[in-house]
Amino acid sequence: MNTRRLLAGAVVLALAAGAWYARRGAEDGTLADLSTVTRTPSLQSYVTASGEIVATRFADIGSASMGRLVSLTVKEGEAVTAGQVVARIDPVQASATADAAFAGLRALEAEVGAAANQIRAAQADLAAAEARATDAQRALTRARELRQAGLIAQAEFDTAQATSDSAAAQVRAAEASIRRLEEARAAADRRVAQGRADVARARDQLAKTDITAPIDGVVTRLDVEEGEMVVIGVQNQPGTILMTISDLSSINAEVKVAEADVLRLATGNTADVTLEALPGRTFPGRVVEIGASALPQIGTQAAAREFRVKVRLETAVDALRPGLTCDAEILVAERANVLTVPLQAVVQRTGASGAPEVGVFVVTDGIARFTPAKTGIIGGLTIEIEGVPEGASIVSGPFQVLREIQDGERIRTR
Repeated sequence: MNTRRLLAGAVVLALAAGAWYARRGAEDGTLADLSTVTRTPSLQSYVTASGEIVATRFADIGSASMGRLVSLTVKEGEAVTAGQVVARIDPVQASATADAAFAGLRALEAEVGAAANQIRAAQADLAAAEARATDAQRALTRARELRQAGLIAQAEFDTAQATSDSAAAQVRAAEASIRRLEEARAAADRRVAQGRADVARARDQLAKTDITAPIDGVVTRLDVEEGEMVVIGVQNQPGTILMTISDLSSINAEVKVAEADVLRLATGNTADVTLEALPGRTFPGRVVEIGASALPQIGTQAAAREFRVKVRLETAVDALRPGLTCDAEILVAERANVLTVPLQAVVQRTGASGAPEVGVFVVTDGIARFTPAKTGIIGGLTIEIEGVPEGASIVSGPFQVLREIQDGERIRTR
């Protein structure tokens, strides 16, 4: 019973105190925070983003041949040079294929040689046939003259005519045989060209069993062990990635910038990059690439889109490794000798024309007056402003007061 009475008394006292404070607030004005319009020598606007360290040049090394990895000559973190053999695939099948292709080429070249010999024999036959045809033609001419003189019988003339016709036919047959053999040799030449292509392909496949480094760099990732099976990529099925070789002489910070900030960026913007792995150190850089399209969203929940931005570090550091997380502050704008106010002090109200206006509440003699102003760049928690005199006192909070305050309202400070 005594406890209930005490609770009831406490509630009554609280209500009375609230009413007293409300009356006092109404009499003395709205309690608010005030700030002063300040001149800032240099106002800088930054875009901040997070990402990771990547090499400017890198190569994921796969295999163009399928087989067992019989040799792995490098370790992760080891430096390699372009052309150096870093791994070897079992070459037995590729070597056998190359030998078979070379033997087939030799057989096709022999066919071309045989065809050439046949053509030469056919050309000799053609020469003999032409000689016989010439002799038969002369005999026919003499027989015609003798027949006209009545010195030989018609049968002898007919025999000479038949012999000449036969010799001419043999010439045409020899010429046709040469054309046929020349076509056969052309076909053999094409088969030889095909065989040479097969040999080149087989030798290329054999050469690719020795996997070489395409660039100078460092093995930054090694995904296989000696003895594993290596497969090549096919449609919708990626091949085995053996390792990644990165050129660490040039480093990028690859960060993800929110869509609200990406349009403020431009190539050439300076940046400061910091790493959690190297606290207390700052690496200067410069924006070299801004993504033209948003990154794919992961998951089904709607989220703000992000764009990939690459910042080239101006100094190479041996301690940096691809994959280290980093933060970047990118300088997007800078103003000198400008007036600034706290960012939250800028509000929007409906102007006399009915259109929304941006401005601040300037406090004069305890009365807040809405003053339209022109804003500029944002630097941290402050914003550039024009249209308000330097040193003016303005309402800067709390948020609820800025949301509900009216023009001409009396203000008292905390």
